[in-house]
Amino acid sequence: MAKLSDDPLDPHAHTDDSAAEGALRPPSLAEFRGQPRVSEQLGLVLAAAQARGQVPDHVLLSGPPGLGKTTLAMIIANELGQPLRISSGPAIQHAGDLAAILSGLSEGEVFFLDEIHRMSRPAEEMLYLAMEDFRVDVIVGKGPGATEIPLEIPRFTLVGATTRAGLLPGPLRDRFGFTGQLEYYDDASLVGIVARSARLLGIALDPQSAEVIASRSRGTPRIANRLLRRVRDYALVKAAGTIDPAVAASALELYEVDELGLDRLDRAVLEAVCVRFSGGPVGLSTLAMSVGEETETVEEVAEPFLIRQGFLMRTPRGRVATNRAWRHLGLSVPATHADLFSGGDD
Repeated sequence: MAKLSDDPLDPHAHTDDSAAEGALRPPSLAEFRGQPRVSEQLGLVLAAAQARGQVPDHVLLSGPPGLGKTTLAMIIANELGQPLRISSGPAIQHAGDLAAILSGLSEGEVFFLDEIHRMSRPAEEMLYLAMEDFRVDVIVGKGPGATEIPLEIPRFTLVGATTRAGLLPGPLRDRFGFTGQLEYYDDASLVGIVARSARLLGIALDPQSAEVIASRSRGTPRIANRLLRRVRDYALVKAAGTIDPAVAASALELYEVDELGLDRLDRAVLEAVCVRFSGGPVGLSTLAMSVGEETETVEEVAEPFLIRQGFLMRTPRGRVATNRAWRHLGLSVPATHADLFSGGDD
């Protein structure tokens, strides 16, 4: 059983969530938990470039949201001792926007471009030249009198991040010297992340309570840290600041996160498929309408986790619930489904 720090002099005890989110990011590869293969490969790329006295190759990081792509970009800058410039694909809609950023970089600076697959095509074509030849062609004027002026830019390292690697054009993907695919974290790694975050937030947390939080975090550090803060809040109000496994479980139940990490939307989707549509198949738009969400929300937020956990299947005719979905909801598997999708059984 553990108690939250209430020392008014503790610098972490009163940290607000917005500041805490940044403070929880590990500053170096040595402190970065999980993704051991990507960390080792990236460490070699950076160490070799520093040994040669050169700017490292451009880095592409891909994977679902919340796995540490932004954190790794910050770590790259820290490891190189260079400043970090941050932008995103949706923010760069014109080639001139990108030219302004690139021309303002310093030698060796790290440029982090989040959601790089959402960058406009003109800016993307300018980025090809910048990544290979470290120059951009700026067009001055319009019409027949327009003049193209080549502008040399300092050598820099681009760190691109994407949640949809398949949407990246081949020519852009091929210009990255290193590509790291981030995977979902196992519970052991998440327990370590939760324990570290608890220390930084001034929360005394026992290993069993950390395991409760980690097991419901959907393999995602961002979710683990968010659930940790909600457990902290619950303990302060409902349990006199004391956290134990039972308190942690009660807190997460209050926030509608069950023992496997399913939240309100996940269960609403499963209940719609199993109960309203008799297990499916049901089309995406119909399913989204039945739970009161946009199709993109169901497809990009709920479905990946439900499919990964074996609760849902995509078929040419629509979404179909597996036997495991019925059982998780406490429902009997209908006779018409009893012999189907046995791979989804517990």
